[in-house]
Amino acid sequence: MPAARIRQMTAPHWLGLYAAILLGWVVLYAMQLPPDIRAAATFYGAEFWDALCRIEPGLAGAPNILLMWVLMSAAMMAPTALPAFATWDDLVQGGQASGFGALLAGYLLVWIGFSLLATAAQLALAGAGLLNPLGESVSGWLSAALLIGAGGYQFSALKAACLSKCRRPLAFFIQHWGLGPWRMGVQLGAVCLGCCWALMALAFVGGTMNLLWMGGGMVLMMLEKLPQIGARLTAPLGYGLIGLGAVVIMSELGGWL
Repeated sequence: MPAARIRQMTAPHWLGLYAAILLGWVVLYAMQLPPDIRAAATFYGAEFWDALCRIEPGLAGAPNILLMWVLMSAAMMAPTALPAFATWDDLVQGGQASGFGALLAGYLLVWIGFSLLATAAQLALAGAGLLNPLGESVSGWLSAALLIGAGGYQFSALKAACLSKCRRPLAFFIQHWGLGPWRMGVQLGAVCLGCCWALMALAFVGGTMNLLWMGGGMVLMMLEKLPQIGARLTAPLGYGLIGLGAVVIMSELGGWL
């Protein structure tokens, strides 16, 4: 059975998904390279890569910030949904690659919407002087609020309801099967957003251009959606985030004394 699943997940539509995820991380890596390294690029010309990777202040930088959030959302969240995509593939016996594409498109549409909101939030926070050019919080109070907010959300009823669907993709697809692949993808994306939006917002704590921080977040969100591991991870992660937020607050208060 495991061997059959592995063979199934090497079909062309799966290989295309893996390639898209890898490409997303490669472009994100290129976007966070220092200017002197970008200037040495020759593929497509140094001007192309410099324009792509430069984040201008204010509204001028909005297109590149949006591109970064779209790539980051796709590269981080598509891997967390692999068990759900594999379940859908099992239900159709791997015979509807076009349906797989529609499912994936609906899923990513939700995260593109999230990316628009995240871009607006980043521009607003940067305009208020709370973020540096790398999208990293320069305010301990903002960092504490994001950490404690994400930690508290771990214990919310909405988080629990969304996680229960993410951890049981077979039940999810049976419930929504009549919607068709694209609308099921939108529903799956909405459920996934309900699970992960607060953790994604922690990008503003570690920096939206910090690939190590974002990669760690992706691993945490993947593990949290696994039934056995996730059930033991959600509450400790919540307590840990709240505790870290409290440490940041104490540090800020200590600086005032």
